[in-house]
Amino acid sequence: MNSGIRRRTPDELLREAQAEEAASTRGRLKIFLGYASGVGKSFRMLDEARRRRERGQDVVVGAVQPEPPPEAAALLQRIEIVPLKGTAIDLETLLRRRPGVCFIDGLAYDNPAGSRNPTRWRDVEELLNAGISVVSSINIHYVEELRTQIEEISGKRVTQTVPVSFLKSADEIEIVDAPPEREQRLSRLRELALLLAADVVDHQLTEYLRCHGLEQNFGTHERILICITPRANATEMIETGRAIADRFHGELMVAYVTQSDITASDQAALEEKLTAARAAGASIEILEGEDPVDAILEFAQSRGITQLFIGHSQRSGIWSRLLGNPVDNLIRRARSIDVRVFPQ
Repeated sequence: MNSGIRRRTPDELLREAQAEEAASTRGRLKIFLGYASGVGKSFRMLDEARRRRERGQDVVVGAVQPEPPPEAAALLQRIEIVPLKGTAIDLETLLRRRPGVCFIDGLAYDNPAGSRNPTRWRDVEELLNAGISVVSSINIHYVEELRTQIEEISGKRVTQTVPVSFLKSADEIEIVDAPPEREQRLSRLRELALLLAADVVDHQLTEYLRCHGLEQNFGTHERILICITPRANATEMIETGRAIADRFHGELMVAYVTQSDITASDQAALEEKLTAARAAGASIEILEGEDPVDAILEFAQSRGITQLFIGHSQRSGIWSRLLGNPVDNLIRRARSIDVRVFPQ
């Protein structure tokens, strides 16, 4: 009788055994992820060190910022500290000391020439491999694969980075949110931080399923439609749509409603945006209709779109043909579709 239970192959059993052995010897990694300076990562990290110490865990601090804020400095007075060697953590002392948990601020620091490892995150990797658990912190600005994108958003250029592959090796990741009054200005960075954290969790699930010989079948969870015009902020819209589609195994489409009176300069701007959309792997849809909102919504509903991106400004253009407030009109008629408005 077929019980419906698939036997694991020898290779799958070996991978599972190796994964369990590695998990039993490697330390656990937790990362506090922020998307702006001054959101309180150091305090949150050190407050966790205090709580763990009070629960009886063997805790040391291996690195803190040169001038921690007063509330963080107060926590440090109650926790054992292994001083830095210049600007590098004292890796040799930490390996001899073998604490249960080591707290290391500033994951993205480069070590001085002649150090045992070139970067601090490599030091953390060595501690983990030695069976020492680590709690650390990093700003999203210092993630190598996001560096260019975040520089365009924030104007902040960094040279010391950590690869996203290392962050994906974390057992736990926790986002430290900015205070409410800063959230509007930092909303784009916050979104990137949330997507990165979700990728880490997704990677953990994938590895677990792989090690246990389980298959995962993903359907399309999100269908994103980006509506562009010659003046739309297409770069941000496409980057955001691509990130969400990748994260949720979704489909990305870019649509444009034809205009009979388009100027040569607007046509050139439109073609440039369509080229960027194709480069991002989006499918291109050219729509026709006297009312652009009718054309967009008819297409969206026929294709099961779940998220609709539009640009909006006070300048005249395609949306000026609509009666009343164009954004309110579109949202009201979109029904179950989430509508996101990007300033242009």
